[in-house]
Amino acid sequence: MNVIAVNGSPRKKWNTATLLQKALDGAASVGAQTEMIHLYDLKYRGCISCFACKRKGGTLGRCAVQDDLTNVLEKTVRCDVLLLGTPIYFSNITGEMLSFLERLLFSNMTYNAGHRSTFQGKLSSGFLYTMNVPSDAMEKLGYNMLFGHYKSLLERLGGPSEILVSNDTYQFDDYSRYEASMFNEEHKARVRAEQFPIDCRKAFEMGARLAGK
Repeated sequence: MNVIAVNGSPRKKWNTATLLQKALDGAASVGAQTEMIHLYDLKYRGCISCFACKRKGGTLGRCAVQDDLTNVLEKTVRCDVLLLGTPIYFSNITGEMLSFLERLLFSNMTYNAGHRSTFQGKLSSGFLYTMNVPSDAMEKLGYNMLFGHYKSLLERLGGPSEILVSNDTYQFDDYSRYEASMFNEEHKARVRAEQFPIDCRKAFEMGARLAGK
């Protein structure tokens, strides 16, 4: 069992990366081989609309663009479980994560009638989101539709896809150093002390569950 985690956050030691590592620890606990990839370490672009992945005699099901993402995409389509993690920026996933998903998913999407994907394997996935927005506001603002959208796209890779959201996250190590008076640091610290460990446990359980299938 091979499990890859893709970190779509610029931080390697903060909320998103922590949850992804917990998920990898969960996968490792049931015997999986694990790897973490940090997208912000790579130089690449999103889809350039060359359509080589659709052209007859082309690279059907594979992105033809050659850059730092090429090997990552090859690893991804060969793994058994894909774990994705991103903070929410401007009400969506980060640009790096979106570009990664464009390159991964569009190359496996077919324009032929009666089919949704050319992917031949069965790749299970889990998408972990971190966001400053509290859970009640998240529902009112319609984020569940956004998360459901990416879940549906990932399910085109043939396996089940799960979602984990960590809300009301602690953004700074010292709130007094930032212009952020709309946030109550005491409240944020309490959420980090009480809720974030629960989210970490859920991430561990997700990794173990997906790797154990």
